[in-house]
Amino acid sequence: MRISKYWKAVVAAAAAGAGSLSVAVTDDVVTAAEGWAAGLAVLATLGFTWAVPNRQALEDS
Repeated sequence: MRISKYWKAVVAAAAAGAGSLSVAVTDDVVTAAEGWAAGLAVLATLGFTWAVPNRQALEDS
């Protein structure tokens, strides 16, 4: 299965943002600091995931 680095980064960022926001809404209020933390988690995950190349498929002999 081939997944482009773009979709890999988008899915990872969505997971990081959702995870961060799910923790933030446990008290039914999202503060500005929690919003910034979620945004930074998304941006950091996008950057790191985009920078790591996909593993090359091994050819069968």
